[in-house]
Amino acid sequence: MNRALRRISLACLALFVLLMINMNYVQAFETTKLAGEMGNVRVFDQQFSYQRGSIIANGDNTAVKIAESRLLKGTDTYQRYYPYGKVYAPVTGYDTIYSESGIEQADSSLLAGTDPRLAVHNLTALLTGKQKQGATVELTISPAAQNAAYNALVTEGHPAAVVAIQPSTGAILALASYPTFNPNALATFNGIKLNKVDEKLLTERSQPLLNRAISETYPPGSSFKIVTSSAAFSQGKVANTTTLVPAPSPLNLPNGHQLVNDGGELCGDGNPPVIQAFWMSCNTAFGRLGMKLGAPALRNYSSRFGMNRPLSIPLPVTPSVMPEVPGWTDQSYTALSAIGQFSDAVTPLQEALFSATVANHGTLMYPYLVQQVVGPGLSVIDQAKTSVLSQAITPTVAGYLQDMMNQVTHNPGGTAYFSAGPQVTGGIEIDGKTGTAENGINNGNPNDAVFTCFVPASNGQASPIAVGVIVQGGGFGADAAAPIAVKVIKAYLSAHS
Repeated sequence: MNRALRRISLACLALFVLLMINMNYVQAFETTKLAGEMGNVRVFDQQFSYQRGSIIANGDNTAVKIAESRLLKGTDTYQRYYPYGKVYAPVTGYDTIYSESGIEQADSSLLAGTDPRLAVHNLTALLTGKQKQGATVELTISPAAQNAAYNALVTEGHPAAVVAIQPSTGAILALASYPTFNPNALATFNGIKLNKVDEKLLTERSQPLLNRAISETYPPGSSFKIVTSSAAFSQGKVANTTTLVPAPSPLNLPNGHQLVNDGGELCGDGNPPVIQAFWMSCNTAFGRLGMKLGAPALRNYSSRFGMNRPLSIPLPVTPSVMPEVPGWTDQSYTALSAIGQFSDAVTPLQEALFSATVANHGTLMYPYLVQQVVGPGLSVIDQAKTSVLSQAITPTVAGYLQDMMNQVTHNPGGTAYFSAGPQVTGGIEIDGKTGTAENGINNGNPNDAVFTCFVPASNGQASPIAVGVIVQGGGFGADAAAPIAVKVIKAYLSAHS
């Protein structure tokens, strides 16, 4: 009898010791995980009793608060507020009682104050009786460029997006998408009202919740000729910008089809310098170059420019792709890929990366959106570190590309001369490439308008800005997309003059 009781007592003691060990482990190592559990009602209620950190656009060295938490009158509850709503929605995203998106999601633990790096601040607040507070997230976004991008998209009216980048660092200066939404409508504490707003946004045909700047891909059209040209120069298929290239009209493809230039026009005398074929945007010249290079070489150089790889800025970015497909055995498809058709698909962010690479002498910097995170005590918790994503091309090849992109906007026969040339930019130098991409949508105006460009370096200074624009169903890139890029560039340079 005593032996049995002894065994039971020892078993209970062992269980008690294990329970104590588990309790201490949970309290020491599992607090952050448990705090994030969906069913943790205590934490759910507490999150609105303290001030969530602000999100600030600081790209013009003038702090503009674009998301903050405000104390509701007569309560101890904080509600999220977005002073500029739709303008910055693709950047901030939303913070609701159920879910988050955008920076609100990507940096949620920092904004909420639950990140382990804020543990000291939280402990100090507890000991001093001060209120817990989240960190402030400062973005690279330029308010001047962002406002110009949003207003230009609204004026254009088609589904579209704009991304602007600082080529030398990768800092994102503007990230705008249209149509968009007002995140304030989702910041309600009324669950029934929230569900109605959410359902309306999810079922709208215009897809306002879709971040077209980084989450949707489109055919790049002739803007992809930047990649094809880079591969041709780098692989020795073209010596320099004056090298003559065959540009038959039409180009007979191996599968029996024909490739023609826009409107069936001739490309010079049929054997133009490659720079002329570029500023005229001759499909036959670059289709033929693509077949000479081969699909693997084109894909290699598209990857060097940022395609075919996942990116996080820290918002997740849908990869731009020139996919490996069985059709590579047919050079006809390679010709189409070389002019930005077939299976090529890019985001507006990728369009900005094309130009940023050329502007930065062939070096592609990793794009980023968060400049720094500042704790409640004004100490810097995290700070951006620039990094090279790829040495895409040599400075010499980048120089060739810059010369060719310059002629697109400065030569009277260039495809963007009348929409992004000096006579419409107020003397601002802009080098670019247009694209008019067939997307297969039969809506009377199926082509997507594409434009990628940059302001070249001057007076020893690095290029200040590169821009990518895609307008869905906008028609010609020069007509719909280029004017948007010009407005963004003008606004940014004016804010920094």
